[in-house]
Amino acid sequence: MFETHNNMDDERIDEIGENHIGTSAETPIRDDAFDISDEEKITRIQESVKDILITLGMDLRDDSLQGTPKRVAKAFVNELFMGLNPKNKPKASTFENKYKYGEMLVEKNIIVYSTCEHHLLPIVGRAHVAYISKGKVIGLSKMNRIVDYFAKRPQVQERLTMQIVQAMQEALGTDDVACVVDAKHLCVNSRGIKDIESSTVTAEFGGKFKDKDTKREFLDYIKMETEFH
Repeated sequence: MFETHNNMDDERIDEIGENHIGTSAETPIRDDAFDISDEEKITRIQESVKDILITLGMDLRDDSLQGTPKRVAKAFVNELFMGLNPKNKPKASTFENKYKYGEMLVEKNIIVYSTCEHHLLPIVGRAHVAYISKGKVIGLSKMNRIVDYFAKRPQVQERLTMQIVQAMQEALGTDDVACVVDAKHLCVNSRGIKDIESSTVTAEFGGKFKDKDTKREFLDYIKMETEFH
């Protein structure tokens, strides 16, 4: 098994968890993270989940629980945390802006399903992403896939917002990218303070979006109601 690093005392660990502190703008992944296959990871996680359930007092001989360790392990590797593996990074195909569209493009209400890295509980919300072309445009579905890729890992919302913007900037070759994420954290809603109404809003503004008027235009677009008749 991989070694774990316990270089903080329990009090410090609790402080970080309760205050949702992010310690890095990059997802903290070890250099040897992909030395073993996904299949081996599923096998190891399965045994760990089994141990957790047994420790909690669950009877894994019950028909309903027998498959739970493997189901959880497969969900962790193939779904909930698939964004940890660079092989799953979406190809952000871009195209020449032949029609010379020079205004802001906004894709709003992109669904976010992520996981808080402090308690491994869900983060659920929406992302709003915008950019101003400097000669390249990106497929709309690619914006959704970029959001989903970075969401599918243990996350801190501030980091997620920054990573979305950085990936878009890299793909488009421009700093003129912005993202706002509004999400509920079940570590706040279902435990601790148990505040079911609160949500968390984070934002990252690059290039022209740092300008007050451009930022306001973007935020006004987010507020617009989209109606279908």
